[in-house]
Amino acid sequence: MSNDTRSARQVILDSAQPLIGARGFSAVGLNEILQAAAVPKGSFYHYFNSKDAFGVVLLDTYFDNYVQGMQQLFSQPDLSRHNTLMRYWQAWTDNQTGCTDSGKCLAVKLGAEVSDLSEPMRLALQRGTSRTIEVLADAIRGGVEEGSLAIEQSPEGLARRLYALWLGTSVMSKITRSAAPFAEALSLTQQLLGSPAHPDIHPDRGTGK
Repeated sequence: MSNDTRSARQVILDSAQPLIGARGFSAVGLNEILQAAAVPKGSFYHYFNSKDAFGVVLLDTYFDNYVQGMQQLFSQPDLSRHNTLMRYWQAWTDNQTGCTDSGKCLAVKLGAEVSDLSEPMRLALQRGTSRTIEVLADAIRGGVEEGSLAIEQSPEGLARRLYALWLGTSVMSKITRSAAPFAEALSLTQQLLGSPAHPDIHPDRGTGK
């Protein structure tokens, strides 16, 4: 694939993500995506067989970038896993409460909508959320090993529980049009992650506080 081909394909994806992130997959028509990307319909079908096939690539690309960002956050050597995990959940809160047309809410926005409408897109969501949970589990496991977390269940089980908690919280925040559900989820998350097991491992090390 040439550089021009990669660039045109990416322009379509980049142009569609904020539209779909703001309004959902079904509400955004193909013509609107084409207009935003400034490409003809023939170019779209050169890269994607259908709108559903495009949706699968959009989700796979979204999760590729999302997981990469998580890994970068959790691999910071000057911060404990407790600290980076809490920063992750705070960033989730900030993105969801401030998400209008940025496309940062794509997984939450499409999770309920497309799962019953498109099996390929449901599977893309399943792949992406599974990868997200795996990265969370690795971070939790690292926190237990370094002593900054004290948990009462397996890292994998806690990662699944926390991800489900925050997905549900995001939906409740939309229903209530309030950030209050996130404050409750953040408090419960702090409890589930536990206090540092060793006093010499401080969750705010390296922050300058």
